[in-house]
Amino acid sequence: MNKKVFPFLGTISGLALTLVASTTHAAYDLNLKAPVTEIATQIYDLHMLIVWVCLAIFVVVFAVMFYSLYKHRKSVGHKAAQFHEHHTLEIIWTIIPALILIVMAVPATKTIFAMKDTSEADMSVKVTGYQWKWEYDYLDKNVKFISNLSTTQDQINNKSEKGENYLLEVDNPMVVPVGKKVRVILTASDVIHAWWVPAFGVKQDAIPGFIKEAWFKADKEGTYRGQCAELCGKAHGYMPIVVEVVSEEKYNTWLAAKAEEAAAGAAGADKEWTKDDLVANGKAVYEKNCAVCHQASGAGLPPAFPAITGGKVTTGPLEGHLDIILNGKNIMPAWKALLNDVEIASVIAYERNALGNSVGDIIQPSAVKAARK
Repeated sequence: MNKKVFPFLGTISGLALTLVASTTHAAYDLNLKAPVTEIATQIYDLHMLIVWVCLAIFVVVFAVMFYSLYKHRKSVGHKAAQFHEHHTLEIIWTIIPALILIVMAVPATKTIFAMKDTSEADMSVKVTGYQWKWEYDYLDKNVKFISNLSTTQDQINNKSEKGENYLLEVDNPMVVPVGKKVRVILTASDVIHAWWVPAFGVKQDAIPGFIKEAWFKADKEGTYRGQCAELCGKAHGYMPIVVEVVSEEKYNTWLAAKAEEAAAGAAGADKEWTKDDLVANGKAVYEKNCAVCHQASGAGLPPAFPAITGGKVTTGPLEGHLDIILNGKNIMPAWKALLNDVEIASVIAYERNALGNSVGDIIQPSAVKAARK
């Protein structure tokens, strides 16, 4: 073939060879995440099948086109043929794409059915999306906790060096045993969120008022990260997901520790706390749960997120402050479902006696416990 006529063919060939080399060596930097579940593996295989089908179509179509352009060029005496219809050709180019679609649709349909089959699960975890955090409730295990972004505000504000897992790290990861089928029950309390872990092949919307289901069974221990994949508001980018897949023994140890932690929190509600202890404890609760909206300084982002410093609620009657924390208001969630009695009493004490406020009063966890009833 005359290279002067088509100097760009070598470039196209080079790109095709690069694609083949990258997929052959399973480099995931420019591909899907390495799958660690059966469903993720099927999704990856489907993805690669369609890539190869598209590549084959590209090669065939452009080869015919380039051959026709070169072989029937005007410089060698060819003249353009004049015709309007070619029924045989039209039938061929309709049937062949239809057959290609059927070939791709059969395995895709099998994978979709497998993705929806949550039966015979070894365990179930209810996952609730909040602005902007996840709640994990291990059904029948008496374990429930909130998972927040643990990347520091200094890193987010470019005041300190970013960590390896910037914006993809949490304080309380979801922990599951390796080789067990985990049924995930998804919902949300405010707006639509989406629970997405690429390595598991799971991406399911969490919709207020609805229950959605997904499942995964990780075949390899490790830490797997994801994010909320639905635009859910101001801090959408600060809502990561971390799942730790561990051995059965480590999982049982973690489960026991979480149960003890919950019991200790419940026991603290009957203890008499000093103001200083509540304020000190409340600082951590505030920074973990409230600072994302009301700012670490308490300045807020009015009018959506009112200021804590000098705010009508935080400097007003104590009963009103408690009611809003417990039951929420507007886009603020009802924290009674997320925090224990000690945490609520602590954050109230911190908001009223720090962040530029000095009201001086506090509420005991036992009073919070009574107000829930």
